Amino acid sequence: MAIGRDEVLHIAKLAHLEFSDEEIGRMTRHLSSILDYVAQLESLDTSSVEPTSHVESGAHTLRDDTLVPSMSREDALANAPEPDHGLFKVPKVIG
Repeated sequence: MAIGRDEVLHIAKLAHLEFSDEEIGRMTRHLSSILDYVAQLESLDTSSVEPTSHVESGAHTLRDDTLVPSMSREDALANAPEPDHGLFKVPKVIG
């Protein structure tokens, strides 16, 4: 499936991008090759493939949630430029 220069310019406008003439030509070729590949995938027979909603098997790869000692407040604040009453003092960001 070929994509034309006008379609690339339209997509660029929607994405607030500006391309030189050379870049427009390159993007046209790249997008056309992507659409050609997708067309090849659409022609595959997937009738025997079970639909999935997630790619992982459901086995969790996270570690067990176990309680471990944490850093003390003094250690956490040791390198803070301006600790204040046991807290990190940061610049005001909301007027």
